[in-house]
Amino acid sequence: MLACGPPIIASAQDRSAPARLEDLIPDSAVDDPENWAIENGDASAPEAEPVLEPDSPMAEMPGLTVEWPEDLDLPEPEPIADAESESQDQAFAELEEIGEEGRADREARTNQDIVRIDDRLIIGFPDDADGFPERTDFIARFKALSTIEELDGDEASVAQIARRAEADEELLERLMRIYGYYNAQVLRTIGAREPGATDVETEPRVRFDILPGKRYVFGAIDLGSLDAAPDYEDLRAAFDIVSSQPLNSDRIVNERRDLDVALGETGYPFAAIEDPILLVDHDREEGDLTMLVEPGGKYDFGEVTSSLPKFLPGKHLETIARFERGEVYQRSLEMDLRRAILATGLVSSVAITQRPVTEPEGDEPGELALDVELQKAKLRTIAGAIGYGTEDGFKVEASWEHRNFFPPEGALKFRAIAGTREQLASVGFKRNNFRRRDQVLTVDAYASNIETDAVEARSVALRTGFERLSNLLFQKPFSWAVGAEVLWTDERNRVVGGVPRPRREYLIGGVFGRATIDTSDSLLDPSEGYRLTAFVAPEVSQAFGTQTFYLRNQLDATYYQPVGEGIVVAGRGRYASVLGAETFEIAPSRRLYSGGGGSVRGYGYQAVGPRNDFGEPTGGRSLVEASLEARVDTGFFDGALQVVPFVDMGTVALGSTPDFRFISWGVGMGVRYKTGFGPIRVDVGVPLNRNPMFDSPVAVYVSLGQAF
Repeated sequence: MLACGPPIIASAQDRSAPARLEDLIPDSAVDDPENWAIENGDASAPEAEPVLEPDSPMAEMPGLTVEWPEDLDLPEPEPIADAESESQDQAFAELEEIGEEGRADREARTNQDIVRIDDRLIIGFPDDADGFPERTDFIARFKALSTIEELDGDEASVAQIARRAEADEELLERLMRIYGYYNAQVLRTIGAREPGATDVETEPRVRFDILPGKRYVFGAIDLGSLDAAPDYEDLRAAFDIVSSQPLNSDRIVNERRDLDVALGETGYPFAAIEDPILLVDHDREEGDLTMLVEPGGKYDFGEVTSSLPKFLPGKHLETIARFERGEVYQRSLEMDLRRAILATGLVSSVAITQRPVTEPEGDEPGELALDVELQKAKLRTIAGAIGYGTEDGFKVEASWEHRNFFPPEGALKFRAIAGTREQLASVGFKRNNFRRRDQVLTVDAYASNIETDAVEARSVALRTGFERLSNLLFQKPFSWAVGAEVLWTDERNRVVGGVPRPRREYLIGGVFGRATIDTSDSLLDPSEGYRLTAFVAPEVSQAFGTQTFYLRNQLDATYYQPVGEGIVVAGRGRYASVLGAETFEIAPSRRLYSGGGGSVRGYGYQAVGPRNDFGEPTGGRSLVEASLEARVDTGFFDGALQVVPFVDMGTVALGSTPDFRFISWGVGMGVRYKTGFGPIRVDVGVPLNRNPMFDSPVAVYVSLGQAF
């Protein structure tokens, strides 16, 4: 802009100037030009400049014309740096350029089906679902990766939205290429105007309109030397991509994984697969796939060798393995062997090397040996515990164990307990993986003195068992145990009021068996499924110079059912009986009792059931228990804390058939804190029909694991 100031007035003219100049400008005009102009009445003379009031509006200057020079070169002014204002202006300009009519026209031309991602983000697709059948998966994927979606409801300016929209536009284009739409168009609209609105609102919005175009297909497929494998047809079927199929990069990744699994599970330990290369030809609208595969020869399992043959010999490792010599090599079985060796607890690390013994010839597989490199772990454990419980009183426990005292996997353990109600000394032998994976042989000898509310018993026993059990590595749907026991015991009911009951000696021998069906989803913290366990133990008892035969049996059932987000309802039932003998002929320690943290919460240990005239629990020959609880996740401590309301019931009868004359009910509330090795349990139970002489108003139980 050219600025003009007030006119510059000359100070004077030279009075000795030539006459012709004085004729034009007389002295009076020089001395007082304004009055001279008025007096001579020259209409062309300028009027007197008016006085400008401070608040008066500015008028254009009359009579002044300035011609702009043709060759004037002025420097460009520096722009003012305001990125947000520029982005916002650009965003609104884009909105104004399209306008509501333009948007409606575009929607009509492309037949868009609108999907609203959130309040500030929408996507338009062709309304023909066949034109883009992957829409549902596409939307979920975009939503998980969208930078606009990351705002998560936070306030954002149009400039921020504009920057994120550019990144989302590139994301949409990449996703479309993943699904094979290499000519797809993504049209972006940024603004803050709702349809029908006249003013720009404060909440910015983004819309993407997607025109997929024609989907490319797979062209030529090169899998290298895969056709040299004896199982080519099956392996090629595992890689389920053929020419002319719709192109999809995800399928390449998934099918490559499937082929790798198929090679590893059908005898090809040395197979190698190079990274896939996709060459897209836009003229043909095809993608040629090259993924070079080298099968490396097919093998069967051979021997398993150990780097520590005296510690864990190779023959024992073959016992642990779930494969036999001569079976086709499977990578998963090799990995399973490694996990099983670590699960013994005897080694700190395991490395397995595949060693060809014989090479494949034609369609005949070669033989593959597995060389196992082991590092010993610490084998000796000293453990101790000290505590107090309302049921057990004070208790101090200590143990020493050598987990491979008798190789392989022969453990020796000494254990001692000194407590208010229990004293025990025992020595035990356990052989893990005995003759077969997950089979355990145990032999225990112990001497104990136990005093409970129901029984005083001094016992010496020898017990052996052979079992196949579930473990954390492999939870089995069916497990079992068999065993035998010989027991000498000197027992009597508790002394009450200083009146001792007579002691009686029993010599007991018997065998037992147990079987469990388990469909639950977890060994430590199940949330669905059921478990069913049956136990039988025929025994012979000699006392008072006579022999008595009887059968102890028990049936346990538990059921777990999720009933909503974070809620599991769990139920338990138990039935037990002793058949073939009268109650007084059965040693008190072999009778049936109820009550405590594992049966009817709210009552003391063995406190539920019939009592004699002295108030002592006498036990019985039949038992029925039931429990129902809800395990409710709270979300506290990253979801580790549960609250568990529960109700329990139990009854014990003197006869071998339940009579339900006296039923004890307990209710309460518990908490569970979930850890990596199982939940820590704290239950507070209240007996509903308690006997004030024997039952406390409240009972607290602390243990590891769920109640059932």
